[in-house]
Amino acid sequence: EAILRNPRLCVLVLCLLPHFGWAVSYKQGDPVILYVNKVGPYHNPQETYHYYTLPVCRPKEVRHKALSLGEVLDGDRMAESLYNIHFKENTERQTLCKLTLSEKEVDQLREAIEELYYFEFVLDDIPIWGFVGYMEESGFLPHSHKVGLWTHLDFNIEYNGDSVIFANVSVKDVKPEPIEEGGGDAGHGVSSGGLTVTHTYSVRWFESTLPHSRRAERLRDYSFFPKTLEIHWLSIINSLVLVVLLLGFVIIILMRVLKNDFARYNVEEDGSCDDLDQGDNGWKIIHTDVFRFPPYKSLLCAVLGVGAQFLTLATGIIVMALLGMFNVHRHGAINSAAIVLYALTSCVSGYCSCSFYTQIQGQRWVWNIILTSALFSAPLFFTWSVVNSVHWWSGSTQALPATTVLLLLGAWVLVGFPLTVIGGIVGKNRAGNFQAPCRTRNIARQIPQQPWYKHTAVHMAIGGFLPFSAISVELYYIFATAWGREHYTLYGILLCVFAILLSVGACISVALTYFLLSGEDYRWWWRSVLSTGSTGIFIFVYSLFYYHNRSNMSGLVQSVEFFGYSLLTAFVFSLMLGTVSFWASLAFIRYIYRSLKMD
Repeated sequence: EAILRNPRLCVLVLCLLPHFGWAVSYKQGDPVILYVNKVGPYHNPQETYHYYTLPVCRPKEVRHKALSLGEVLDGDRMAESLYNIHFKENTERQTLCKLTLSEKEVDQLREAIEELYYFEFVLDDIPIWGFVGYMEESGFLPHSHKVGLWTHLDFNIEYNGDSVIFANVSVKDVKPEPIEEGGGDAGHGVSSGGLTVTHTYSVRWFESTLPHSRRAERLRDYSFFPKTLEIHWLSIINSLVLVVLLLGFVIIILMRVLKNDFARYNVEEDGSCDDLDQGDNGWKIIHTDVFRFPPYKSLLCAVLGVGAQFLTLATGIIVMALLGMFNVHRHGAINSAAIVLYALTSCVSGYCSCSFYTQIQGQRWVWNIILTSALFSAPLFFTWSVVNSVHWWSGSTQALPATTVLLLLGAWVLVGFPLTVIGGIVGKNRAGNFQAPCRTRNIARQIPQQPWYKHTAVHMAIGGFLPFSAISVELYYIFATAWGREHYTLYGILLCVFAILLSVGACISVALTYFLLSGEDYRWWWRSVLSTGSTGIFIFVYSLFYYHNRSNMSGLVQSVEFFGYSLLTAFVFSLMLGTVSFWASLAFIRYIYRSLKMD
């Protein structure tokens, strides 16, 4: 009752309704509902359509299953089927329905089979995959092109005690119904341009020793989709060794250089702090300018705030995965968790942004909160609008229904934005003074001409490539999971790679900041964000490579979604690494100038 009276809690509860994998108990002969879900081209994972868009057997009244938010976002549209399955009762050659297909419907099926359409059914939260039909290309002269429809399916279901463990579908002992142009034979009722087919199915039950709590392992071992994760451990260990060596070299060299600098700078001098400028060069001479506040303060603070939010969000998702909250049977659970965490961590972005904005003497804190709230949500809404419009135009199940759109909008309006405002107000009130070891002059020092290798573009290339090289191996598996058919389960490795990524970004940022200051250039604020934040550019370039060389994706629907969300992913990485890079550089600069003897 208390939840119903609170609209914010209602939104959160609705977002937190994924399936939790509880065991469903059956008795001998109990009906086991098989839901039909979606179909789509095998090589385009995000281009999916409702199963009943094809001319297949369907009930007179289609009844859909109530879905969680994560399932809807994942493109699921489950509906009850005509398959009559009972627990531990075998069925042989049961007739599902008899269909007379028009010429247009035959062409629709033929086109789907030629595009390698596969279907997904769901039985007791277990996905069941299979191809709609069979296609064979052979010969050159003469060329043979055969297309056949699977009209019989063999369901193989494993059980342990009173629960279902695994299910799949097989057609190895079945001959396809030929539907190539002009195909068919007199025994199957081919009429002028049409075809009469009878759909049948068999159900076979097999006892399993695997307990229900471990049934996810059985699905991971299933090989309907190709397996490509065999060399995962070896690749990660190789990447880890290279990164450790890189970090070691950077830290050792930088510490040796700093030791020499401190020995040269920290000498007894009788003059004041300003007199130290005489005869000195390098990073010491700009101590009165290095803490000069940068332009575009509000935008910088918004970047830092949203970056901190996504660092918190990514850490939370990985920790939840390590705790076993996401498995292959919980459809869309990660989507639901990401939305809830994004809304709840909005207070982090508001607090970090407004707190630092107040420290660097920003005045328009209300505008800063609005900018922080819109920095990611505005590009996300624009990208989603374009992608969702394309899906809606094509009739894909990936197009979100109006109720889901209102739910997501409500989550942002009732939870996300208010928490950003609250976090901003708390950050503004609790912000102290900016801790600067040196005072800043009123007049800025002139910056000498910089060599080409200290320009922003060069630093962005170096600072972006090194963190990208640290995650390039793991990035393939992440793409194969997000845009392919893999089930990612090695979250421990993912946590290690995430820590390596942040460590490399911080160390490279410190090194590049030192080189910048040694050239008497004190404009490090934005440079530190851009240098490592440019990793997002490399990630987007990698997405182009993956699309053309590592996948078989094609078509407008899949391409728009892939490149739209790849841009957003690159933007998120830029925000996260830019934030880590900035705070590492600020801590480093405070350390070296605090270590100077300036009286």
